[in-house]
Parts: sequence; C-alpha cells; structure tokens
Amino acid sequence: MDAALAAVVRESGAFCALLYVLPPGDDALWLVTVAGLPQEFALPWRRVALTDPIPVADAVRERHLVWVGGQEEMARRYPRPALVLPYDFALAAAPLTAPSGVLGGLVLLWSGDRPARLGRDEREAVESGCHRLGDLLQQSTDRGDPPRPRGRPRAVSLPTGRTAPPDEAAAATAFVDRLPGGSCALDMHGRITFLTPAAADLLGAGRDDLLGALPWEALPWMDVPEVEDRYRAAMVSRRPQDFTVLRPPGTWLAFALYPDASGISVRITAAAPPGHAPASPSAAGPSRATMLYHLMQLAATLTEAAGVQDVVDQTADRLLPALGAQGLILMTTEDGRLQILGHRGYSAELIDRFDTARLSSDIPAVKVQTTGVPGFYPTFADLRREFPAVPHDDGMAAWAVLPLIASGRPRGSLLLSYGRPHPFPPGERAVLTSIAGLVGQALDRARLYDAKHNLAHRLQSALLPRTLPTVNGMKVAARYLPAARGLGIGGDFYDLIRLDDHSAGATIGDVQGHNVDAAALMGQVRTAVHAHATAGSSPDQVLAGTNRLLNDLEPGLFTSCVYVHLDLATRRGCMATAGHPPPLLRRPDGHTELLRVPPGLLLGIEPDSTYPTLDVFLPPGGVLVLYTDGLVEAPGVDIDDATAALAGLLERADPTDLDAMADLLIRHAPSPGDDIALLLISLDG
Repeated sequence: MDAALAAVVRESGAFCALLYVLPPGDDALWLVTVAGLPQEFALPWRRVALTDPIPVADAVRERHLVWVGGQEEMARRYPRPALVLPYDFALAAAPLTAPSGVLGGLVLLWSGDRPARLGRDEREAVESGCHRLGDLLQQSTDRGDPPRPRGRPRAVSLPTGRTAPPDEAAAATAFVDRLPGGSCALDMHGRITFLTPAAADLLGAGRDDLLGALPWEALPWMDVPEVEDRYRAAMVSRRPQDFTVLRPPGTWLAFALYPDASGISVRITAAAPPGHAPASPSAAGPSRATMLYHLMQLAATLTEAAGVQDVVDQTADRLLPALGAQGLILMTTEDGRLQILGHRGYSAELIDRFDTARLSSDIPAVKVQTTGVPGFYPTFADLRREFPAVPHDDGMAAWAVLPLIASGRPRGSLLLSYGRPHPFPPGERAVLTSIAGLVGQALDRARLYDAKHNLAHRLQSALLPRTLPTVNGMKVAARYLPAARGLGIGGDFYDLIRLDDHSAGATIGDVQGHNVDAAALMGQVRTAVHAHATAGSSPDQVLAGTNRLLNDLEPGLFTSCVYVHLDLATRRGCMATAGHPPPLLRRPDGHTELLRVPPGLLLGIEPDSTYPTLDVFLPPGGVLVLYTDGLVEAPGVDIDDATAALAGLLERADPTDLDAMADLLIRHAPSPGDDIALLLISLDG
C-alpha cells in the first residue's frame, strides 16, 4: 500500500498524499496514511463526514474526481479548508473503488506555481493510482485485514532525491559556512536538523540548544503567528517564503525559506528595522501560534454546526487532537440539575453517575457555570485544594473547566481533561477561554436551531398528507426530502385525491422559498387544489381557480404546480401545468418520454391566466412520474441533461416496485440545496 501511494505521488507530480478509508456501514471517511506532510497538518481532517463540505467527501459521495486548481478556487468552493490553510496549492480528491463499492478516498497536493488545470497525463496517473489503491484495499478487506482508523494516521516517507557521498557532504558544509549570514535546515516537522555557527550567533542561542528543537519553542521571541504561518505556507504551497522578526532587544533578522520534499532550507541575515514595531509576542496572546490555527478551524466548523449534537461532535473532533487532551464533557444546567449534552473519552457508566445530578458547589462545572470564571487544575492536588470532596475516579491527571458564554451569560461549561499533568501557561489559558466562547455561542445557536427545527418538522408534517388514499387499480409511491439548508422546511408538496370509484386527481407543486411563510402558503395551495378537484373541476379549471385565490391573497410568493386527472376506466390522464417541470412517462418497454404539457404562468402572477391541457394514454405497466425541480436542478448542470439523466434512471428501474424506484431517484438526486417532492403513479393492468 505504501509503495502504491508513493508511486501515485511520483507519477502524478504531486508532493503529498492523504489516504482515507470508508469502513463498512460508516458515514465518515477516516484518514489512515499521510505522505509528504507532517501529520499535524492533516489532523483537522482525520475524520471527514460524507456530508462535509470537503473535496474528498464530495469525491467519494459523488464518485468522481474533484480538482481544485488554486487558492482562489479553494476559497470559492470550499471555504472551510481554505480558512485553515490559506496558501496557494492545488488539490485533487478521488474515490477509491472496487467491485464491492467505494472503499475510501485519495487526496493529492501540488505546488501552487503549477497550471490551474489538471493535465491529461496527470489525470491518468491519478486515476490509475486510485485503481491500484482500490484493488489493494479490496485485497486487504478480503483477507480480513483492512486499514483501520487509529488515533493518529500513519506517516509515510517519500523519496527525497539523491544522497550525497561523504566527501561531497563535507565540501557542502564548508561551502555553506563560507556564505554570508547564517543557514539552517528544518525537517518535515519543523525541527532544526542543521545549523551553521553563524546562524547560532544570529539567533543568540547555543547550537546544542537549537538542534532538534522547533524554532518557536526554543526561541520565545519567534513564538509569533507569522513565523509558524510562513513555515506552514512553505510546506503546503512548496514555494519560497520570507519574513522579518525582532530578536530582543533591538536586532531585526530576515528569514528566507526554501522548501522541498525533504524539509526547508533557511537563510538568516541581519535586516534593517521596518517602519513600525509590532506588538510584543506576549501581548499577541497565545504562547503557541499553532493554537491560532486550531481556533480558526473550530470557528469555521462551528459556523456550520446545526443542532446541539452537531456542536458536541464538531467540538470533540476538533479540540481533542488539536489540544492533546484525552477527554471532553459538554454540560449545561436545567431545572436545578446538571445536564450532560455530550462527551468523549469517558465511559457511559461514569457519565450516567453525574448526568441529572443535583447542582452542588462541590462540582467544578457548577461553579464555572455560576460565576463565569474558568478553572485550571494542572494536577489533582490543585483540584482537590479547591474542591476537597471531589472524587478522583476519571483516571485523568489535569483539567480545564471553561464557561460557555453567550449573550454575556454563562450557558454551560466545557471540561477538558488530560492524561498527564498539564501546566496551562497564560497564553494557552487565553486560547482555551476563547475556544470556549466560540463553543458557547455555537451551542446557543444550536439550541435555538433545534427548537425551530422541531417546530418546522411538526408544521411540515401537518401540511403534507400523512397517508395517501387507496385507489383501486392504482399503485402509488411518494417521497419528500427537505432542503439541506435552513430549517428543513419548504414549499414543495404533493397529493393524491380520490374523486370516485373510477377517477383520481394527482398534484405536485413548489412554492417559492424555504421558510415558514412558504410552508404556510403551500398548505393553502394544496387545500385549494383539493377543493377544486373534489368539486369536479377539470385540470385547467383547478389551476385557474387556485391561481385566482393566490392573487386574492397577495402572498408575494409564486407557485409552480401540475395537476393530473386520472380516468382509471379509460386509462387516460388529462394534465395542466403552471410553470412546473414536465412529467415523465415510463412505458412498459422501458422507454421514457418527457410529456410536453403546454405551459401556463406560475400561480399568483396574473389573475386571468389560462392553463392548456394535454391528454395522455397510460398503458398497463407504465409509470407516471411527477417531481419538483430539486430532483434535477444543480449548479452548473444543464436542466435538459439532468432531466435526460433522470429518464435514464427510470428506464433501468423496476416498474413493478414503485418504492424501490422512488428510493433510486432520491438517492441519485443532487445534494439537496432545494426541497424534493416525488410522486410515482402506475395504473394496474
């Protein structure tokens, strides 16, 4: 597997590869191998849900290669990873498939100075490499030993070029020592592996103290965001970077970074002071610039969190690997009792002992929620000193208990725990408190979202038909899928109306909008269609009457609709449409045609609109398909091509099983940015 991964990197010209696996039955990809980058760079994406707005999730879910040609395109299409890695690089993500299905995904990175388009040879190298990796994953799965998610992904070293002979290495060292200024080398993880005496003098530290250390850890004055930012930029973009930093009290140094597959070469020279002096490192906040990246990552993620459970999962997934913590508990209070919203790293039995416990001043979480003041306990002795009665039964050695503040008030608390004593320096305390503020605001929004979502779900359920009537001689299947955004409520509707023993009416429509107003108007439209149909109106009269009602109501929203009168005795369907996508008819031989009903205006525009009709014969074994535009519309896809693709799915589906046919159509619909309603009708022979 490692050799195949290295081969696809080499053959495609990429410099980094991330290998993901999709465990059977799981809804998330897990990163198992990293090649060409430090593991820490990829940890924010160790687990990627298939619904996440991330290239590899799109590639696996939609089963095609995703290409992002540069920083601007990344920011436009995938703002979450662009916020965390705001550097110029190109990316390809592709699914790893086998006869048994999709087994994982592959991500490749290229330097930012390459062409914006993926070349034909590069694409062929990626596709053939994915084919080899998919076969290897299938073989390991068949052996019962597939790659499994671990706490951290495996790191694979890639070939870094030629090895210099000993005499050449000595000559190279002498050559570097003679150059003006200083030189040093960093490995893939940012640690200093080589240092000239002149570089040590410029940095003001002993050579033995610097070798093997991270510069921003060994030299406090380098612990500023710009230093690690330029290191990350060099590693991710594979392009030279430079910056200037002040070595106290008054020495300015210029650094130039030159990256390749083995690490980074650094040139250090004295520099003239810039026009203005920056704030001191201690005033900049955190003691580690890395923490700022995790803060941005969490902020970007929480802005998209929907619901309390989503906040819990996102917080745990991002914070624990970022902070090196082993446990997390998210808590609030309700009715005088502690309520645990979610946890990670603790057993269910231990959590059950504290969940719904009565509030007591002896519990750190309660004090934090009451006062809004965070608590940091580097050891259990520190915790016992403030809370003598607290038991030590969680197996942890250090704790941070942070208030979740929203709208100026504590709304809960966040407990982070560590397996070893942890000092919590001032900069880290500031960052942890900021992180808790983000979580508190997200939690407040999530609880409001959950309340609105529950209300929306109840309203939607009340407005859509609970069950469809049974009509002798007719088989029906219906589906409704809310939009992925907003409250999960919208204006799409469907209905089947039993008119008498030998006829029925079928309708489907779409009210403009995705909010409570659209849902309320949808209920009025559906009621109006039902009333006109049961009064014996023809399809054109049904739509004309409903249109007059909407113009009288003046809702400010427009509605598309199709109404079909079905005569079971003659197997005829008479239909009219108000600006709605045309129905499809699948014939018994599989041939599917678009029923081009003469179009009428959308409902609610012109009170005197007329709606021409179309008569169609519905053969035994045929299926009439009514749908809303969410089933076929997607950004950048021609509507005619999408409708033709839908017809192709119908041709391959089993007409005797309408439920399976409906599930197939919904499963292949675009990721729902719009509601989807679907109604399938078949007249028995």
